[in-house]
Amino acid sequence: MPQLGNLEAGSRHDLIVGLSPDAPDENEFHDDEEGAFGYVHSYETSSRYDGPGLRIVLFVSGCLLRCTYCHNPDTWHLKDGTYVAAKDVITRLGAFMPAMRSLQGGLTISGGEPMVQLAFTRRILAAARRMGLHTAIETSGFLGDRADEEYLSCLDLVLLDIKSGDPKTYRKATGRDLAPTLRFAERLASLGKPVWVRFTLVPGLTDDPANVEKIARLVAPMKNVEWVEVQPFHQLGGFKWKALGLDYEQADTESPRPELVGRVIKQFQDAGCNTR
Repeated sequence: MPQLGNLEAGSRHDLIVGLSPDAPDENEFHDDEEGAFGYVHSYETSSRYDGPGLRIVLFVSGCLLRCTYCHNPDTWHLKDGTYVAAKDVITRLGAFMPAMRSLQGGLTISGGEPMVQLAFTRRILAAARRMGLHTAIETSGFLGDRADEEYLSCLDLVLLDIKSGDPKTYRKATGRDLAPTLRFAERLASLGKPVWVRFTLVPGLTDDPANVEKIARLVAPMKNVEWVEVQPFHQLGGFKWKALGLDYEQADTESPRPELVGRVIKQFQDAGCNTR
């Protein structure tokens, strides 16, 4: 068994590597049904960005996508996270519970991809629910087929990152297929599960009008999608690619100009989406 570590407050922008070298490969990992232990990158308090109210955001390790613009490539592998006990995470969460509840906030689990460590994240989400906290995950939806009804019942909100509406662009951007994300989006719509859609606008990669239009037409009819957020690409994670010795395809990509952001927002709005 990997050596247990301590859950430390940190930032999504911290570079964290090599803390659990004996961890399994994320492509083959299946946690136990109890979810008593898991791998965590860091956690932040006082976020007003990752869901309603004041949030604690837990960043877990492990992701099967390899987005060329990822700002947290140090969350891809379980071996780079800290191996922690779920009970310790829950205890730490409980210390913040009164403030989170009074400010109508809660817990968001991000990453990485929360559904790589399905039982671990489910256990924490269920505990947060028992505390009366609002719960959310941020996910690509690629592993949505893994999420059973018990898992989804622990969620008040899904922050769904739809990387692309075009299958070829999706594969170019992530190295994976688009279809699982679409299935998950449609499943959430059928259940009426509240969703915030996030779309990262990367010049030269995801900005094609036809690509944007496909996402807009998909989500506009979904009554459960509360709003669509257009996230302009940034270079805040570029230093991590260099430190990890990774080939960073977006090294010379600039943030989208305001007029491009405005065009994409208008595309979503014209399709009938609540966008900002």
